Amino acid sequence: MKKFRKYLIWLFIILLLLVGLYPLPYFVEAPGAAQPTSQVIQVQRHPDHQKGEFLFTTVAVKSGTALNLLLAKILPFQEILPKKAVLGDNNNQEYERTQRYFMENAGNSAIEVACKKAHVSYHKQYLGIYVMSILPQSHFKKHLRVGDTITQIDHQEFSNAQAFQHYVKTRQPGQKVTLTYKRQGKTRQVTRSLISLNKQHQSGIGITLVDHLRVHSRPAVQIHAGAIGGPSAGLMFALQIYAQLKRQDLTHGQIIAGTGTIDSQGNVGPIGGIDKKVYAAQKQHARIFFAPQEKITRHMKHVHPHYQTNYQLAQRAAQRLHSPMKIVPVTSFTDAINYLQTHH
Repeated sequence: MKKFRKYLIWLFIILLLLVGLYPLPYFVEAPGAAQPTSQVIQVQRHPDHQKGEFLFTTVAVKSGTALNLLLAKILPFQEILPKKAVLGDNNNQEYERTQRYFMENAGNSAIEVACKKAHVSYHKQYLGIYVMSILPQSHFKKHLRVGDTITQIDHQEFSNAQAFQHYVKTRQPGQKVTLTYKRQGKTRQVTRSLISLNKQHQSGIGITLVDHLRVHSRPAVQIHAGAIGGPSAGLMFALQIYAQLKRQDLTHGQIIAGTGTIDSQGNVGPIGGIDKKVYAAQKQHARIFFAPQEKITRHMKHVHPHYQTNYQLAQRAAQRLHSPMKIVPVTSFTDAINYLQTHH
C-alpha cells in the first residue's frame, strides 16, 4: 500500500512537471540584461579607455509554459503576449533569423552614423536582397527560406532591391526565373515560375524583401552580438563606436544605459518593452537612461488617445522602481551626443 502511494505521488509530480513545462500559445516578455557595449564592439587600433560604461538593454522572451505564465502574474515587469503577437506568421526559427537581421542592420546603421559624425571614411557593400517572408502560393516556397540572401536573378546582379523588383516586373506570371542565393555561406540556385501578385497580374517571386548591406570602415569596426537579436541596440552601439573613434570619454565615469533604433541619418526610433529595459538598467546601477521620444501626431492621438511615448513609459517605470536614474529623451544620435558633452 505504501509502495502504491509512493508511485502515485511520483506520478503526480511528473504530471505536474509536464503540465507546468508544456508550451502554450503564449510568450512571456520579461526584463533581460543590461550589457556593456564595449564587450561586443571592437574598433581597430582604438581601444575603449572610458572610465564609465555604455549599456545596451534587452528584453527576454520566454516560452509561455504554465509555470512561466504563473510567474508572470506574480513577478514585476513581466507581460503575457499571444504567440501570434510575437511571431506573426513566422515560426520560431524564422523569427530568430529575422531578429538577427535586425541586429545586423542596427549595427550597420550604428557604424555609418558614428563614422559620419567622427568624419571617418566608410563604404557600403551591397550583398543582395534579404528574404523576410515567403507567400504560401510562391513556387519558391519549398526552396527559399527566411534569412536567405538572393544575389542574382537570371545570373544578373543588381545594386538595390528596387532594381531586383523592376526586373521581375518586366517578366510575366508563369515565366521561369533562376535565383542565385546564399544560405549560411553556401551559394545555391533554384529555377521556378513567377506568380501573379494582384488583379493587375503583376508578376513576383512571392517574397517580402529588404536590402542586405554591410558597412565597412577605416578603422574597421566589428560587432559580435552573439545570439542577441532585434534593432533596439542601435543608439547605444553608435555611442560606443563614436567614443572609440574619437578617443573620447563620453561617459565621464558614469554608467549610461539606453535603447532605441537608429537609421542611417541618425534618427532614433521607438522600441518595445522599454519598461523592462529600465528595470534591467536599474539592476546595473545606471545613472542615465536614453529613451526614444517619438512625435505623437494628431492621427495617432485620434486612433490611440491614451498612447504614451517610449520616454513617458520609461519615466513611469523609473518612478515605479523609485529609481534615481535620470531618463533622458532623445530623437536623434546628435541629441544623445549633445547631452553627454554638456552634462558631465
